Amino acid sequence: MIKTVIIEDEPAVREEIIYLLRDEKDIELVGWADSVSSAADIITEKKPDLLLMDIQLVDGTAFDVLKKLDPVPENIVFITAYNQFAIKAIKYGALDYLLKPIDQDELTETLNRYRSRRDKNPQWTQQLNLAQESLSATNLLPEHITLSSLNNVRVVAVADILYCKGDGPYTFFFLSNGKKELVSKPLKYYEDLLPAPYFLRSHQSYLVNKNYVSGINRSEFLVLKNQEEIPVSSRRRNYIINLLSAQK
Repeated sequence: MIKTVIIEDEPAVREEIIYLLRDEKDIELVGWADSVSSAADIITEKKPDLLLMDIQLVDGTAFDVLKKLDPVPENIVFITAYNQFAIKAIKYGALDYLLKPIDQDELTETLNRYRSRRDKNPQWTQQLNLAQESLSATNLLPEHITLSSLNNVRVVAVADILYCKGDGPYTFFFLSNGKKELVSKPLKYYEDLLPAPYFLRSHQSYLVNKNYVSGINRSEFLVLKNQEEIPVSSRRRNYIINLLSAQK
């Protein structure tokens, strides 16, 4: 059984989560809390396997709760409304999250990801640290980013990313060490995390690290320092040229 605690200060949302969990036969709900102090107490007491935690609580945030805990729980699913800042922080750490109103299918998919990862992923704590750091960071660009698939999570330095290539619902990451990583998320997902002017969206299928660009060839290709050529779409050509010129 998966011992689960819900941290949610909206009674209606909390009851909805409890209702949606009714058919999950391996979920054992061992308690809930609605504030920072009560959340820290119940997590310490129950030591749950899984936390379903709202980011914004009546007297603080989920991260205020986590600061009170030692050790920090490893398996957390954040719950949030459309708060782009919070969502971006979670994406940096590749932590699971659910958006309100909570959808039954999305909750089931999230629980299935947890079930699949729980015995295979030793990096939950590292991911959580990345998420917390990104909340307090003033730099628009994170130092690291996590690339996750169903059964694996890899933490890579942003400085080591040469470029990203989108292929429908997938993204290939090409790294400076010659390795290539495949992630089951579309390129648009990462465009928000790797913004201009640090990364250039030269084409609908390409996102390029500006630090590896050595020039532009016939206004049709970005030439990288390793001599690779990345296409530049006609509608983005002037924007890319102006951006590169401004950075000289």
